[in-house]
Amino acid sequence: MKCISIDLDGTLLNSQQDISEENLKVLNELQDQGHCIILNTGRAFADVIKYQAIQQLDVPIFCINGSVLYSKTREVLYEATIPVSIYKEILSILKELGAGILVYTNYGGFPSTLPPLHGKSKEELNAFFRGYNYDEILEQDNLKIFKIIALVSEDECEKIEPVKMALANMFDITKASSFPNNLEITSSDAHKGKAILRYQQMMNLSFDEIIAIGDGGNDLAQFEVATTSIAMGNAPLSIQQQADIITKTNDEDGFAYAMRDLLKLTPPAKDAVLSPQ
Repeated sequence: MKCISIDLDGTLLNSQQDISEENLKVLNELQDQGHCIILNTGRAFADVIKYQAIQQLDVPIFCINGSVLYSKTREVLYEATIPVSIYKEILSILKELGAGILVYTNYGGFPSTLPPLHGKSKEELNAFFRGYNYDEILEQDNLKIFKIIALVSEDECEKIEPVKMALANMFDITKASSFPNNLEITSSDAHKGKAILRYQQMMNLSFDEIIAIGDGGNDLAQFEVATTSIAMGNAPLSIQQQADIITKTNDEDGFAYAMRDLLKLTPPAKDAVLSPQ
């Protein structure tokens, strides 16, 4: 059985945040062939399942960089959380550095999840985060903290590096960037690659191949366990250099093109699709 682990933003989703008809057609073909399809994303479940096309897919969904694993029937299989004591320390560091802060919990994202903030200017982000009371999050009963995101505006990506340096080797956490202007912090047990292997073991499956496709820094974790790693044509050069293969961009149905060429679903496009590294 082949496992195909697919990122969402910048990969399966185009720049209009839609799943194209071409990509959806290929997803359905892969399912019909009996492959294990996994949606492996940094998004929270609510930001994944809102897509009607995904609602109709009978596939497991790994959310928040492997922090929460959902079965095909949307049951929670596994959760990895950040202890409250570590959350408080990280929060203090991020506040001192002046980064915007998003907190993903079992009650949702505070003050938001990431997708609604894409494309916001520095001024808009500052206004959004200004004065938010993060202490209120801790008032929730049976709170589970899955992820903390440090976020800056897209024209100030250089401000993320000091955040990485400040948190280096300080806590038992996993750090990755889904976009150049953020740093996503999760439990050390939360990892896109570990999630694939964990699911394989939990479901007593045997993957003879693991194909991972993505475009962001958090996808390097799934590249680590893949037998074939595929970077999108829109991925930064640093990500492409870590992949076995480079396909077309997310606005050119790069996912569909890659799958058709690798798995011979249908005749590939007339022009060259994949570029081996």
